[in-house]
Amino acid sequence: MELNRVHHIAIIGSDYEISKHFYVDILGFQVIREHYREDREDYKIDLQLGDMELELFIRKDCPKRPSYPEAYGLRHLAFHVKSVEETVKELNTLGIETEPIRIDFFTGKKMTFFQDPDGLPLELHE
Repeated sequence: MELNRVHHIAIIGSDYEISKHFYVDILGFQVIREHYREDREDYKIDLQLGDMELELFIRKDCPKRPSYPEAYGLRHLAFHVKSVEETVKELNTLGIETEPIRIDFFTGKKMTFFQDPDGLPLELHE
């Protein structure tokens, strides 16, 4: 078996305008494709950031994400950044709350968390 890299990550959001604004206007993803799927009554927006692709599905009828205790499955999505402090300042300026910056015990690098509009944990890591 030869797995080369992750092709994409899929996320389900609940509000088309809010989720698209968050991932495109705030985090800087670019829209590759966008479709309304009538048979499923949802939107599928394919996004790209560098070499990373994200599938954003917008559905209004999904259950809310459990938080604590954490559920099995995707725990969080992490973004590598040059400076956690600078990125936190940018997010805070845009009204996005972040957790206090801390040091990753295993890597010794700075890190913190924030959430997408539906509560998905997102990490910043140097």
